[in-house]
Amino acid sequence: MFTKLNPRELSKNPVIFITAVVSVLTTVLAVIHLVTGEPGGVFGLEVSLWLWLAVLSATFAEALAEGYGKARADSLRSAKAETPVRLLASASAAPDSAQIVPSSSLRAGQYVHVAAGDLIPTDAEVVEGVASIDESAITGESAPVIRESGGDRSSVTGGTRVVSDWLVLRVTAEPGGSFLDRMIALVEGAERQKTPNEIALNILLAGLSLIFVLVVVTLRMFAGYSGATLSVISLGALFVTLIPTTIGGLLSAIGIAGMSRLIKANVIAKSGRAVEAAGDVDTLLLDKTGTITFGNRMADALIPAPGVLPQDLSAAAWLASQADDTPEGKSIVTLVEAQSRSHPELPAGATAVPFTAQTRLSGLDLPDGTRIRKGAVDAVRRLTGGDLPAALQTRVDDIARSGGTPLLVASDTRVLGAIHLKDVVKPGVRDRFAELRAMGIRTVMITGDNPLTAAAIAAEAGVDDFLAEATPEMKLDLIRKEQSGGRLVAMCGDGSNDAPALAQADVGVAMNSGTTAAKEAANLIDLDSDPTKLIEIVMVGKQLLISRGALTTFSIANDVAKYFAILPAILVAAYPGLASLNVMRLASPESAILSAVIFNALVIVALIPLALKGVAYRPSSAADLLRRNLTIYGAGGLVVPFIGIKAIDLALVALHLA
Repeated sequence: MFTKLNPRELSKNPVIFITAVVSVLTTVLAVIHLVTGEPGGVFGLEVSLWLWLAVLSATFAEALAEGYGKARADSLRSAKAETPVRLLASASAAPDSAQIVPSSSLRAGQYVHVAAGDLIPTDAEVVEGVASIDESAITGESAPVIRESGGDRSSVTGGTRVVSDWLVLRVTAEPGGSFLDRMIALVEGAERQKTPNEIALNILLAGLSLIFVLVVVTLRMFAGYSGATLSVISLGALFVTLIPTTIGGLLSAIGIAGMSRLIKANVIAKSGRAVEAAGDVDTLLLDKTGTITFGNRMADALIPAPGVLPQDLSAAAWLASQADDTPEGKSIVTLVEAQSRSHPELPAGATAVPFTAQTRLSGLDLPDGTRIRKGAVDAVRRLTGGDLPAALQTRVDDIARSGGTPLLVASDTRVLGAIHLKDVVKPGVRDRFAELRAMGIRTVMITGDNPLTAAAIAAEAGVDDFLAEATPEMKLDLIRKEQSGGRLVAMCGDGSNDAPALAQADVGVAMNSGTTAAKEAANLIDLDSDPTKLIEIVMVGKQLLISRGALTTFSIANDVAKYFAILPAILVAAYPGLASLNVMRLASPESAILSAVIFNALVIVALIPLALKGVAYRPSSAADLLRRNLTIYGAGGLVVPFIGIKAIDLALVALHLA
């Protein structure tokens, strides 16, 4: 906190810098008055003390906000360690030919071998192998994740640990340039840049401060003309109480606290600009798979063929899925057990038939020679050697048209019925999209599915629009089209093919499990790899903007109230006509000024928790938000100073009398 009293640090905040300069001036003058025996020395020291408290309160708010980020940075830094690694001459080299080297010596393009229990030394791409990785040191999530070569799940992060199996990795980061190093720097706030909104607000505050310089100088002239005396200490104190020190002292804390709230949600912001932009988002692009839906097709219904009892189909589907470890196979078992509340016994001696890409079938061979099979429609039809009953064929066609996937179940050459697999929409997603719509945000689902399937999922999820059979170029064109209309766009993605769109979007959220290209292109990184968190990011961004607007409204109203509360008390001796405006009947000009200075310092302290926590956000229109700000914070800013200053004035009078 005290390091922020460095003039270079203070100069970044014009209002608090001016307050510090006035504090130095009043302190020096007070000491001179005490040494020379001139009147006003004690009053000057009292004023200076409270002015310094105001400066310290402002720096404390910023330091406290940054402290949250530094705590997270320390936990991330603990994940870094100097470890010996097995360096391979090439990706195809045998593990026993590896050379043991320190992790700090690794360079981009080199290959290393890691096995169960090993710490991954730096950022890398998997070029061979499949393994489960414990990313809890980075994300805080205890459940391990699977990483394998190829696709969008091939990126690994330094500081994570291999839980099982082995991998051959190609190093992608130079020393000091890993994702973990960059995260630490970002979290500590070293790279934080002021947003356009924050810069504009700083200009406004500096402008108001300049106006009050002219006001105070003019007051000195008016007082001198009328024969009254206003000391430099009084004028300096008056000036500080009139300028918007409240919002000036809390502005940085509000911005940093917004980033800290994202850090608590395990989202790393590369700049405060991204957090603020999230609050102004008009269009939200969400991937279908894993965001709107669970990502795995799940069994939704069992449709018996004509003449087949439902329990017979259920029993066959359950048996045929016993050797199927895929999410789809497990969902069939779950559906059968949920519908019948029981299941057949697995016969002793039964032989499992695993699924293969060639047969597209899985099932069970029973000891009595019966073959139970489950699989794709054309594969089962070839197995049974016949056409489907017309009624069952109609149901299969309906499933396909609705965007689902039909599977058939057969016993030997007899088709028992169909299983409807569908991409299940996550519970509560429709309600969350309704909340976004209430905020004025348009939601667009992006998917590689055909238009028919995309339309069905979009209607069920309640999104406003969808983009089917999407390619990287189509995503980029959609974002540019939205932006050309003056709208801000947010998007999430995890693959290299998402990188162009993430870079173009105003708010690009990359999954930590995604590729290096995606993480480099985005300006926010979700360590939990949860695409639905994009909605939370928008909420945090809106809360940041609302908090800044609310406290700015309070600060300006606060200054207006102090102006009319203090000036009549100060100038009533020179201009008796102002007595009618001296509604608070403050004890003396000195008491009025000191009361205002004390109130000014205490109100900053009182508002620090609100600046750090943020003003609660509820979906509503801009007009409603403005009305709420004016009613609560505008009216509060006008009333609270009158009450606070009067209470402090009474306390000061009582103390002096005592």
